[in-house]
Amino acid sequence: MHRVTLAGPDDFEGWRDAARALALAAIPADAILWDVAGSATPDLFGSDATPLPPAPADAAFSVPRAFVELAQSAILHRDPARFALLYSLLLAVRTVPGRMEDRADPLLRRVEDLAKAVRRDIHKMRAFVRFRELDEGDGPRFIAWFEPDHHIVRANAGFFTRRFASMRWSILTPEVSIHWDGEKLTEGPGAQRGDAPAEDPVEDVWKGYYAAIFNPARLKTGAMLSEMPRKYWRNLPEAALIPDLVAGAQAREAAMIATAPRPAPRPTARPGNLRA
Repeated sequence: MHRVTLAGPDDFEGWRDAARALALAAIPADAILWDVAGSATPDLFGSDATPLPPAPADAAFSVPRAFVELAQSAILHRDPARFALLYSLLLAVRTVPGRMEDRADPLLRRVEDLAKAVRRDIHKMRAFVRFRELDEGDGPRFIAWFEPDHHIVRANAGFFTRRFASMRWSILTPEVSIHWDGEKLTEGPGAQRGDAPAEDPVEDVWKGYYAAIFNPARLKTGAMLSEMPRKYWRNLPEAALIPDLVAGAQAREAAMIATAPRPAPRPTARPGNLRA
C-alpha cells in the first residue's frame, strides 16, 4: 500500500499533486491509502505503507477542465471514499477519451452526486448564515454560527469577504472558524454553538419584516422545507415565527379572498335589441 497524507479534508492541491505522481507511476487505485493529517482513522498498515513515489521532473499530463472542476467540488464532500473515487476517475479519464461525457458511467455519476451535494451545501451556507452584532469596544463585530454538512467553509470564504467587505465578522463552525477584519481573512479552530451570541437588538426588526412580507396565498410547505430544511431553523431568528405563520396561513388566505373586490356583473343583451 502507498500512503498519502493530506494537509486537510479539503486539500485539493495536495490530492492533485499526489494523484499526478501516483498516476505517472501507474499505481492502481486499490493500492493507495488516503488519509488526512490529524485524522482519527485507525492505522491498519502502520509502517508497512509505502511512501508516495516521486513524480518525474519532466513528466506531465493533462485532463479535461470538466474533471478538474468536478474534483474541486467533490473533494469537499464528507464521504471518506472521495479521494479514492476521484483517483479512480482520474485513471479512467486518462485511459478512455471522452469518459467525462459518459453520463451513464456509474463512477462518474457517483462523483457527480458528491459534487452536487457540496454545491447545495455551499448554497445553503450563503442563504442561512445569520450574523449577530457583538460590541467589542473598538467597534462592532458580527458573529455567525453555521453547521455545514461538508468541508465547504474555506471554499465559501471568498463569497463572504466580497459580500461583507466593509464589516468585521467571524463565521464559527465545528470544524474551522474564519475571521475577516476588513482587510485580511484568518482562520481559527472549530467552535461550539455557545461561542456565538444568541441574539441581538436588530433581530426584532428583522422578525417584524419577515412576518410582514410572509404571503399565505403563496405558501407551499413542501417547497419551503425543501429550500429551508428544519435542521437550519435553530440558527435562523425568523424560524421562530414560521410555525405560527404557517398555522394561520389558511385563515389569512380565506380573509384575503373574502375582502377582495368582486368584479361587476356583465350586462346581458335583451332579445330584439340586435338588428340584422
